[in-house]
Amino acid sequence: MSEHHEYHDPANVTNPEHAEHHIVTPLQYSFVFLTLLVFTGVTVGAAYVELGVLNPIIALAIASFKAVVVILFFMHVKYQSRLIKITVGAGFFTFLALVTMTLLDYISRAWGLW
Repeated sequence: MSEHHEYHDPANVTNPEHAEHHIVTPLQYSFVFLTLLVFTGVTVGAAYVELGVLNPIIALAIASFKAVVVILFFMHVKYQSRLIKITVGAGFFTFLALVTMTLLDYISRAWGLW
């Protein structure tokens, strides 16, 4: 017979999927909703301001901020393990790198024409 050793794992390293779930209160969801609503208004307001080549950069920065809020609170990443946070962060970093390369390509094609 094989010996089966059971031990208490307070850090929940062995089975992280069985960690306690964090309960987000309706008040926290209200703050997130108001934040997203305010920054949607900021996005609309920024669309009426003529900033030249900075308009899409400002719009993407606001959208990225709103995406971070959604990822952290609605997807509960803020309350997850470090591994999940790193994985989500790597995906977000990849997104930002791709957007940056796209914008650099777009700007360099019209170099000197604006």
